Amino acid sequence: MTLKQKIYNHYLHLIDEKVNMLQQVLADLKVSGANETKSTAGDKHETALAMLQIEQANTRAQLQEVLTQKAALEKINPILSAFVIVNGSLIKTNRGYLFMSIALGKAVIDNNAVIALSPQSPLGQKLMGLKTGDVALINEMKYSIEEIE
Repeated sequence: MTLKQKIYNHYLHLIDEKVNMLQQVLADLKVSGANETKSTAGDKHETALAMLQIEQANTRAQLQEVLTQKAALEKINPILSAFVIVNGSLIKTNRGYLFMSIALGKAVIDNNAVIALSPQSPLGQKLMGLKTGDVALINEMKYSIEEIE
């Protein structure tokens, strides 16, 4: 398995863990809502129920966002490579590895620090379309493209 495939699998696993965690939170909130019984203090009950509903709505929104990220990541074929930087490229720079996909932060895979960034990010926009040997300058930091996979 190539480094790019390992990186892709790592971030896909990370997204799957987020999906599972959010689904569990929703299930727990549903159980909490079902257990909320009508008490003599009606206002207190209504407030607790309203807070649960707000929390459920927020969790559903987070889950939808993570599912959208997962769909975007799954569109990438980690086996393909290009001569220019495109979505799905693993870029070796003088500052380390960058995985052009979705913004998922930093990871260490096979002792290599990797940052997953989105093509819409400021650095991602500067890098898109560049090829080996090109240089991108952002915030007075120089990124020399050493290799594209």
